[in-house]
Amino acid sequence: MGSDCPGVAIRWPRGAQMQEAPLSDSNRIADPRLRDRIMDAEAAAARIENGATIGMSGFTGSGYPKAVPLALARRIEAEHAAGRPFQVRIWTGASTGPELDGALAKAGGIEYRLPYNSDPVAREKINAGEMDYVDLHLSQVAPMARQGFLGPLDTAVIEVSGITEDGALIPSSSMGNNKTWLEQARQVILEVNRWQSPALDGMHDIYYGTALPPHRKPIPLVHPDDRIGQRHFRCDPDKIVAVVETDAPDRNAPFSPPDAVAHAIAGHLLDFFAHEVKQGRLPPELLPLQSGVGNVTNAVMLGLIEAPFENLTAYTEVVQDGMLDLMDAGKLRFASATALSLSPEKAQWFNTQADRFRDKLILRPQEISNHPELIRRLGCLAMNGLIEADIYGSVNSTHIMGSRIQNGIGGSGDFARNAYVSIFMSPSVAKGGKISTIVPKVSHTDHIGQDVQVLVTEQGLADLRGLDPKRRAQKIIGTCAHPDFRPALQDYYDRARRTSFGMHAPCLPDEALSWHTRYIQTGSMRP
Repeated sequence: MGSDCPGVAIRWPRGAQMQEAPLSDSNRIADPRLRDRIMDAEAAAARIENGATIGMSGFTGSGYPKAVPLALARRIEAEHAAGRPFQVRIWTGASTGPELDGALAKAGGIEYRLPYNSDPVAREKINAGEMDYVDLHLSQVAPMARQGFLGPLDTAVIEVSGITEDGALIPSSSMGNNKTWLEQARQVILEVNRWQSPALDGMHDIYYGTALPPHRKPIPLVHPDDRIGQRHFRCDPDKIVAVVETDAPDRNAPFSPPDAVAHAIAGHLLDFFAHEVKQGRLPPELLPLQSGVGNVTNAVMLGLIEAPFENLTAYTEVVQDGMLDLMDAGKLRFASATALSLSPEKAQWFNTQADRFRDKLILRPQEISNHPELIRRLGCLAMNGLIEADIYGSVNSTHIMGSRIQNGIGGSGDFARNAYVSIFMSPSVAKGGKISTIVPKVSHTDHIGQDVQVLVTEQGLADLRGLDPKRRAQKIIGTCAHPDFRPALQDYYDRARRTSFGMHAPCLPDEALSWHTRYIQTGSMRP
């Protein structure tokens, strides 16, 4: 049984099943006090005022509210049609779905957004200067909210999978910042989603021991499968002003089958892991895996099914399809995350199979899943994607051509700086070969070279640990760059070594971003 007292870590014996019975599917709202507050989405959305700051649940397209944001978007459209202003400020855990970011952005209803977005409509608004967007490390959001740096939170709109008889809230398929939003908000609107599996009850671990400085106590988590908190959210029932019943699926994009490039990247990385085990730098079961979102990282998970590693664990942000397949194959013993991030088909499958994963999976608040101290303590192997890397190993993971936001930094910075091994992966070219992902200098820096230890493309893997900048450059050019761009990179580097202002990290400032300028002007980085 999970502890209701912070500061006590409970580890389940391997193979043990949790004994608590999940909430029955026919009784999702068991608290009679809250049954009296059931209303439709329009009535709930009417409780949100123009200019309000709203903390929404949701993390990578999972566990976000579906009905109230749509109703709010309709209300905003009606207000705008009547010539009246109406916009809100949105905080979330990470990305959400089209019913939230997409609908509200299309209605012109979002004034301000943090900390992560992947919706294409919202992205266009941000890049057009029509929406203010703050891109934050995901581990920082909840502490900043509690510290008051972000201002007051008017309303929390949180999806849950059920409400117990005593008013406790059973989380759904993501945790994100929900705990903090429930604590900080002046009023709370709940969506109780019957689509979410009732077997999720018991898969969550909500730690209430975090505090503001000074004299904070260590978080007592030393293994990925430690339970240190509670199964359910607690919330003052007097703050809950509306309960909306829904039956709607999470909307994550499907994963494409891994192509030859993804398989090649995964192969290089698995060979690297095998080499590190042989050298005694990794144990045979590796160290806890962290995997960012995307087809390449999903391909790595699938590749591990056939790899010679057993009893794997994961301490990560999201559980993707490949990680569930790894569990199903008996190779991944346990995974700790803050959200599921499953394709539509895999999400439907998981809902029918969730009982099988009750002793293999924990979902935690993102300030725990992404906590730098815990990542370093556990020794995670961090695997994240990139937009571009330069010849010295600096990585841009957020902006196209220096100024156009793609999604955001997400949790990659939380893990990269604190991982046992920090790995970034990408195909070596993009846009049909018109863009090289290895460039003389990144157009925007999210991860400095000191935080990037391994770079992988389909061309090869560059282990950069312990190399000075000049050796890093030769390794990256010779190993990771696409052959079509390798001669130009080598030419740039050779000339920089002859004429650079300094020789520690040779650079030609007037040429360093010329590849990006060429792409903006001609549509290709090719000379």
